[in-house]
Amino acid sequence: MLRPAARLLRTEPEVLALSFARMADALGNSLLIVLLPLYIAERPAPWVSLPTETQVGLVVSLYGFIFAFSQPFAGVITDRVGKRKPFILAGLILMMLATVGFVFAQGYVWILTLRCLQGLGVAMIIPSVLALISGVTEKRTRGNAMGVYSTFRMVGFATGPLLGGLLHVYFGFNAAFLAGAGFLTVAILLVQFTVHDAEEPGPPSAGRPTVKEEKPRASLAPTATNLVLMASTVVMASSLSMISALENEFNARLSQTALGFGVAFSALTVSRLFVQIPLGRLSDRIGRKKLIVVGLIALAPLTVLFGHVTTTLQLINLRLVQGVATACIAAPAFALASDLARKGGEGWEMSFVTMGFGLGMGTGPLIAGALGGYLGFEVPFYVVGVMSLIAAWMVGRWAKESITPGDWVVAEVEEAEA
Repeated sequence: MLRPAARLLRTEPEVLALSFARMADALGNSLLIVLLPLYIAERPAPWVSLPTETQVGLVVSLYGFIFAFSQPFAGVITDRVGKRKPFILAGLILMMLATVGFVFAQGYVWILTLRCLQGLGVAMIIPSVLALISGVTEKRTRGNAMGVYSTFRMVGFATGPLLGGLLHVYFGFNAAFLAGAGFLTVAILLVQFTVHDAEEPGPPSAGRPTVKEEKPRASLAPTATNLVLMASTVVMASSLSMISALENEFNARLSQTALGFGVAFSALTVSRLFVQIPLGRLSDRIGRKKLIVVGLIALAPLTVLFGHVTTTLQLINLRLVQGVATACIAAPAFALASDLARKGGEGWEMSFVTMGFGLGMGTGPLIAGALGGYLGFEVPFYVVGVMSLIAAWMVGRWAKESITPGDWVVAEVEEAEA
């Protein structure tokens, strides 16, 4: 059933199945973005004497940090066990149950606990998904596969907040939480019936085995490439998430409503949907490292400009261009980590890239809130802009390249013959 669509997107059916599952998972999880601030404001917090804004920030940041720091451990465990699918299913089930749990949450401490469980669930899912994609793809087409995966994930991430807002307005909190749990249930079913672990029988994709050869245990020492890719995704995620902490300041400066800010915030996702797959394919041709460096260099001035926008239209356009820059980083970074991962250590090594994303999503708003509140609105954008240039230099200096000239020609010939 998935094979014709996979052929159209020039990827493997397993990649498409995992991408669909991640889309459903992202949709079910991201609809909480618009619900949690409202939900927290309506729930008592007798043991927490903090302003509502601080309570919301703590829930968001704690989720990001648990999600980030748990991933390497989840990656190591799945590498040692040698199976990916059980971890994906366990993480999805944990997320689904936690989402249903919001229906019964009576106070802030319960909300905080449930969100932490969701962060742990995501940490179990992502290293295993990326390791499975690494196992069923070849280096010469992996950039395209990671582009497909990232695009479907972004579709879910962009749709969730809109759906959550609509369900809340017309049907209330519980309907939205149950809908989120429903999408996570769809993801569970997709993984259970369409994704196969290495030892499970499954239809092989044309032209390559679905199972990698025997995997010796990999060293737990991270490589220089692992670390600089993590740094690049920390900066990328910080740059795209930091404006959320300054929403009130943007609205006041630009005389806009929350709707205007929401449209601008989502604009980045829209541009990434259009360019992520083409840029992933481009990295298969010209190399991963070049695109990552270009994306980070472009991100520096774009981030600085956020501190100087004067209209909502400028903010929207800036987010659109920022989406292209972050797309230059995301799929190529995933593909490069996968290309260079040592056998038996894919989950561990690829967790560094996704760990960087989680750290960036947590630290970006913290940098913006702390520096913007005390040193001036523009200051955090300059700081993250400089961080972007430093990350570009680090990738150029220490990251290895996995693509050699002519690899894409061989891939095109093999695809034509197939």
